[in-house]
Amino acid sequence: MKLLEEKIRQEGRVLPGNILKVDHFINHMIDPEIVTAMGEDFYQHFKDQGINKILTLEVSGIPMAFAAAQFLKVPVLFAKKISSLTLGEDVYASRVTSYTKKKTYDIMVDRHYLTAEDRVLIIDDFLARGEALNGLLDLCQQAGAEVVGVGIGIEKAFQEGGKKHRQAGIEIYSQARIAGFEEDQVIFVEES
Repeated sequence: MKLLEEKIRQEGRVLPGNILKVDHFINHMIDPEIVTAMGEDFYQHFKDQGINKILTLEVSGIPMAFAAAQFLKVPVLFAKKISSLTLGEDVYASRVTSYTKKKTYDIMVDRHYLTAEDRVLIIDDFLARGEALNGLLDLCQQAGAEVVGVGIGIEKAFQEGGKKHRQAGIEIYSQARIAGFEEDQVIFVEES
């Protein structure tokens, strides 16, 4: 998605440890124009898949999942990282490790909201090592839900997550695929 790539080129910052800082327009402060465009792009890519639910992980995936849901006209379910009294104990749970936060989380969804009748589109802001995606796929598998595709805002294609999941037969559509970083510059994968 050229619009997202250009936004990353202009406003993204490369930090030590192969971290791309885009929190001022995607995952901390939200630029509604770019996130809405991302949602519409996910819609265009996945609109014929019979999706009836979008699944994401709190917190960073919610804005783009919501934007896509507006176009697809389906609900968004987000896996929670923190249990609450309202969530209860009748949940599917999985464990994920965050590279950027250096923490491991138990993620959960209420069993009533993810079922074997669901055709799920998973959406998340980043794909690097694939840990969050592993957890979201695991939740779907526990529920017997069919994952029809995965939409990713930014993929670090130089890390193993995308390749590993594609080899497992999962359709992944990434709007911006990063080949690597050179000093403070983001180098994108040249699509053929």
